[in-house]
Amino acid sequence: MSGLWRWIDQRTGIPSGLRWFLYESVPGGARWRHAWGTMLLFAFVMQVATGFFLFASYSGSSQSAWESIYYLQYQTPGGWLLRGLHSFNAQLFVVLLALHILQTVLYRAYLAPREVNFWLLLLLIPLAMGMSVTGWLLPLDQKGLWAARVPLNILGIVPVTGPVLQRLLLGGGDISHHTVTRFLALHTWFLPLMVGSVLGLQWWLSRRNKPEAPARGSAVESTYWPDQFLRDAVACLAVFATAVFLVLRPRLMDPAGGLGVELGAPADPTEQFSAARPEWFMLFLFQFLKSFPGGTEILGAVVIPTLAMGVMALMPWFGRWDLGRRFNAAFILGLVGAWILLTSLAILEDRDNSEYQSSLRQARVDAERSRVLAGAPAGIPPTGALSLVRSDPLFQGPKLFARHCASCHRYQGHDGTGRVPGERETASDLYGFASRSWLTGLLDPKRIAGIHYLGGTKFRAGKMTKFVTKDVGGFSTEEQARLRDVIAALSAEASLPSQQKLDAADAKQIASGRAALADAKLIRCTECHMFHKKDEDATAPDLTGYGSREWLVSFLTNPAHDRFYGGRNDRMPSFGQEQILDAASLGLIADWLRGDWYEPSVR
Repeated sequence: MSGLWRWIDQRTGIPSGLRWFLYESVPGGARWRHAWGTMLLFAFVMQVATGFFLFASYSGSSQSAWESIYYLQYQTPGGWLLRGLHSFNAQLFVVLLALHILQTVLYRAYLAPREVNFWLLLLLIPLAMGMSVTGWLLPLDQKGLWAARVPLNILGIVPVTGPVLQRLLLGGGDISHHTVTRFLALHTWFLPLMVGSVLGLQWWLSRRNKPEAPARGSAVESTYWPDQFLRDAVACLAVFATAVFLVLRPRLMDPAGGLGVELGAPADPTEQFSAARPEWFMLFLFQFLKSFPGGTEILGAVVIPTLAMGVMALMPWFGRWDLGRRFNAAFILGLVGAWILLTSLAILEDRDNSEYQSSLRQARVDAERSRVLAGAPAGIPPTGALSLVRSDPLFQGPKLFARHCASCHRYQGHDGTGRVPGERETASDLYGFASRSWLTGLLDPKRIAGIHYLGGTKFRAGKMTKFVTKDVGGFSTEEQARLRDVIAALSAEASLPSQQKLDAADAKQIASGRAALADAKLIRCTECHMFHKKDEDATAPDLTGYGSREWLVSFLTNPAHDRFYGGRNDRMPSFGQEQILDAASLGLIADWLRGDWYEPSVR
């Protein structure tokens, strides 16, 4: 064995190099503070290792990026762990880099001949930020898309070169398939190669120029093996354990929580995303830019950060004098304090921002719904996951309702997405529309004139309200029973998914109610309404198929049609006829109001 080892050494020099590395002298002896550089290198190696396997599972296109990440996260065994380690380790790399720079400044480890070592650490700052930013976009979910827009917009305001670089990165005028492929190339090849080269050069120079500073009050020297090696190993293990803890933390905090990094809904450039924020370590810049409104963003985004980096680059010269050393320490501690303050302010403002919190809740709902749809037996169509969520009533219905209907209507008291508009509703609450409970309230003498039904409309003193408050209010016990049959029959016209079993079980009651509805002398509904029979004298909406998908779509298309309110229509827009909404959007609202959407079967 010794002969083989000698043969390898003579031809490669690897054994000799390994001995030199292990038994290299450490002036001042082994110290925990010497482990910062090793931890930084370890974090980078973890990034490369996990990134390789992620890259092997990733499909970089606008129609397959989200889909491949979904498959990795939820279908591939251990994929959630791999993705989580990669994501959290990227954040740890930034933290370790910041702490290493802080330690270098406080210990004056930038003094000659270690100036280049320090500058290489500073060079890692923009490279690490670039790695993070390019990684945000790759899952192509809503959070990543809108978070990536921020630095791209900042790049566009840089004079002369900014717009050119912005267009080069985008591959056009906006984020598209070309943006994904260019970010992928930067994230997986160019930037890692640059970071690896800088780390390698920095490691070699640190060995050439020895440790950052001699130990105070000690002239002891030791070798790297075993004392410093063991400290480095424990420190690297702590980095790995921290990353694993962060991956498992959601489940540890909540047994029903997820694992790893959440995957948001598929990116949709046409949908505003108010919950978009950069990663926590860049929140300070997000908060800082709020102080530069209008056309002054370049000061906060480019000028001031560049000046700060310039001051740090000059620290090796400032630090030669005692006053300069104190200035350097005060400056770096001031930057750390500003980072903590701005990050805290951003978190506190978001906590008290109702719009942001509402958007955040909606983003989580959308993410969960996207996962449910992607996991359906039909799977993701060839057109991609975005087309899947765009055609889902539960995903799109609330947003369409909030945008086009909530200025007058409510849905269980809110706008469909959980927000309560500032102005008061002026039309009925449509939660449970056409269900038995909803119709029961409509035909209740005490409730029909309330704001939940007709109280905010011009019909609050109309014929329908008078009939319910006076006639229905005086019904006998027998007539009340017949009214319940009518409500069951009218609700059955909608064929609501939530009432299918109930309608089947109450077939006799529904048949009795239909007969009563058709008889104008019993309930008097057909004095004004049509019901499965043509009536030229009808002055109120047709009750044939009331609440069904066809009825709702036709009503939303043109409520002023003779089949519905005609000239008596009260402010209701003709969404289809006036081309406010297309046929697909009208169908999505109708299906959502009816509760007609896909749900996984429970076994």
